Amino acid sequence: MLARIQSFELAYRMQMEAIDLTDFSSESKETLELYGLDQDVSKNIGTKCLMARRLVERGVRFVQVYSDGEWDAHADLKGNHSHHCASTDVPIHGLLTDLKRRGLWDSTLVIWGGEFGRMPVSQGNGGRDHNPNGFMAWMAGAGVKGGTSYGETDELGYKAVRDRVSVHDLHATMLHLLGMDHEKLTYFHNGRRYRLTDVAGEIIEQILV
Repeated sequence: MLARIQSFELAYRMQMEAIDLTDFSSESKETLELYGLDQDVSKNIGTKCLMARRLVERGVRFVQVYSDGEWDAHADLKGNHSHHCASTDVPIHGLLTDLKRRGLWDSTLVIWGGEFGRMPVSQGNGGRDHNPNGFMAWMAGAGVKGGTSYGETDELGYKAVRDRVSVHDLHATMLHLLGMDHEKLTYFHNGRRYRLTDVAGEIIEQILV
């Protein structure tokens, strides 16, 4: 019964907080422009990024922002990516800038990425097929060394060949930056203890402060 009452109380507090959370009237004109809310192309993502900052300020521990539409450019890659870059560049710059100036940078880990990259050869009408062998993600904020690039593909951009990083490595590093040891953070299932990084994963020390 106590757990049920606590759940109801949490739901109530979330509902009451949401009213203020979604009200941008207290934000300055400069802040709205910083996130690109004054431009049609970036307004949607800008709204999401500003909402993310407001959630972080209120103590929400995990926030996910989705980009609009499909980056999956099997045709017209140039047009597709040009549009999506225009819609995201200003808002993500605004978010990083705002986190820094509000004192949230050192306690917030920002991760930007997707499922895979694109092939280095053309597909169909100026598009590119999926490429799981060579693609990138970036991290910024808490504990990440700014300006560091780690890992390289071959000269064609087809396959990672130098300082390759697995998904397990990425997850191990993320957990480390969040203050957790990926080898000790386990859960019991089917008679044994499982890790979030399975039986692999090495922390990428080269990108850490």
